[in-house]
Amino acid sequence: MEKYITELMSLAQRCSCGNHHNEIPIETILVGHHVLEELVSFIQKKEYKQPVLIADKNTFQAAGEKLSSQLMKADINFSSSLIKPDENNDVVANEISLVQALLEIPNGTDVIVAVGAGTIHDIARFCSAKTGVPFISVPTAPSVDGFTSMGAPLIIRGVKTTFQMTAPIAVFADIGILKASPREMIAAGFGDMLAKYTSLADWKFGHLLKEEPYCPLVASITKDALNSCFEKAEKIAEGDEEGIQIVIEALIKSGLAMLVFGQSHPASGGEHHLSHYWEMEFLQRKLPAVLHGAKVGVSTALLAEVYKETFLPFISEPNCLHSVKDKDLVIRMKENLQEIIAIYHEIPNSTQLRALLEMIGGASLPSQLGIDQELVNASLRKAHHLRNRYTALKFINENQLL
Repeated sequence: MEKYITELMSLAQRCSCGNHHNEIPIETILVGHHVLEELVSFIQKKEYKQPVLIADKNTFQAAGEKLSSQLMKADINFSSSLIKPDENNDVVANEISLVQALLEIPNGTDVIVAVGAGTIHDIARFCSAKTGVPFISVPTAPSVDGFTSMGAPLIIRGVKTTFQMTAPIAVFADIGILKASPREMIAAGFGDMLAKYTSLADWKFGHLLKEEPYCPLVASITKDALNSCFEKAEKIAEGDEEGIQIVIEALIKSGLAMLVFGQSHPASGGEHHLSHYWEMEFLQRKLPAVLHGAKVGVSTALLAEVYKETFLPFISEPNCLHSVKDKDLVIRMKENLQEIIAIYHEIPNSTQLRALLEMIGGASLPSQLGIDQELVNASLRKAHHLRNRYTALKFINENQLL
């Protein structure tokens, strides 16, 4: 995908959106077979002498053991940090895990290798930023779009907050390893991509009404990645190599879009706010964690229903806008009304989204994730406070439409 990175940077340099675009520090992205051997060659080429692998028990079995064998064959001195699970046997990117990882990175470490899915990458990304040591990404499941981004969603004092840390200098995604990952994790990756329907709509909405920073190029990259998954959903459901490659490349491209933009706006809207609210509630109740992509897939379908049955009917009725207290907001709403209506009409309906999630093998309803109706209702009323972004969910709550 090096050619893709070059083309993306060229487009970003010519972009006229007015926002600062980050350089992409990723030197190589390999998606294919036998890429762990390529990773060892990359480490040798960069003359790294003391890698540390950050993984957990499961991801070490999935890829860490093979990588360790390859490093030993190459006579590369390395160490490992296996992040311990919590009382629910979940590995969580909280203060305990972050401190463990930092303590287990030996002095003299010159590169960190994240061997795992989203949580392991968040921990490694944090450690990379705080130590100044570069990190390499080795995804073990196509489950999230954060492999190539700078954002690290961390649980700090029970609150999930995304911090901008560092992007990897390389990504080595082995199709064989990804194909062997649990079906629920593949479904989670697909759910994370479906979330772009509502995140892209909310992003444009916030730009039109509150002048939040927006980039058509980044939006286009994200939408193209989303469309590749939507159009090839049946192939992804089959779980064969072609389907796995489609979803991992879409997730990588979505992450690159966030990396270039420098923030998570294109990939995280009201649906992610609901997901984060559910996650924090589960932590407070000491309940087992639910995969991030599973939550955002379900929350996307839920939010599509709310947007189409509550938000769109309200703004489509001219007289309703008179009840909005923020008159400057009303002016901007009227100026952009047809575009806003069109944006939210483009989101597939909840029935279609749920059918897609079920086809891939994922949950489609909150109850299937252990999320009761009381928690759903609470999140719809309160989750918009978690991020300082203007979404349709925030508009709904400001105007008491629920």
